[in-house]
Amino acid sequence: MTTAPPRPATRAAAPRRRVLAQAGFETSTLLRNGEQLLVSLVLPALVLVGLHATGSPSLGPGRRIDVAVPGVIALCVISASFTSQAISTGFDRRYAVLRYLGTTPLGRGGLIAAKVLATLAIEIIQIAVIAVIGVALGWQPDLGGIPYAVLFVIVGTWAFVALALLLAGTLRSEAVLALANLIWVLLLVGGGVIVPRTELPDGLASVAALLPSAGLADGLRSALVDGTLNLPALGVVVVWGVLASALAARFFRFDD
Repeated sequence: MTTAPPRPATRAAAPRRRVLAQAGFETSTLLRNGEQLLVSLVLPALVLVGLHATGSPSLGPGRRIDVAVPGVIALCVISASFTSQAISTGFDRRYAVLRYLGTTPLGRGGLIAAKVLATLAIEIIQIAVIAVIGVALGWQPDLGGIPYAVLFVIVGTWAFVALALLLAGTLRSEAVLALANLIWVLLLVGGGVIVPRTELPDGLASVAALLPSAGLADGLRSALVDGTLNLPALGVVVVWGVLASALAARFFRFDD
């Protein structure tokens, strides 16, 4: 009687492959979700067209379309990296999807990295669409500031994904759904995103200056309107990213 040779133990894939595989899954899931695409792409596009077609609210000095497009790009980043990720992660946690992921070698750090990569993939589509619409409406960005704008998109995505995971990993899915949408509306109205914080009432402008939304939008406007790197705005976004990442790593729960 012959005995079959023992099968070699299955080893986990390399960390890079694990993150890329999860990022691909996250990207395909977001692209198939019509509700998330509505928030991430359709609404920002409508906001841009509406800003171009009207003279209100005031966007401050400069050509209106040139000031509007960076703000709408910031809105795209917030929509994709915060609102969509918070809601999708919250319901994945509710339906035990994250519990199964928690038993894999992916881990919290790999999950955050995969979600950042997936969000960046979605944002490439968003920004391309907004840029085409903006150019059609007369947008003339400062091309020298594009590398700075890319930096702000990457750092802003990291900060808002970390905030989304902090929210989705600590609250029940129903609360995440309500809060994520409420925060999106509040940032849109008074977070220095569409309307520059310099155009907000003094008290609100002071609060907005400390928010990652205003830091992201201010940085994008400085880059694409003036071609400059806004270091104070970058500092605000980085601080939020560091704090949110640390808190998410500490308090994120894979089960509901």
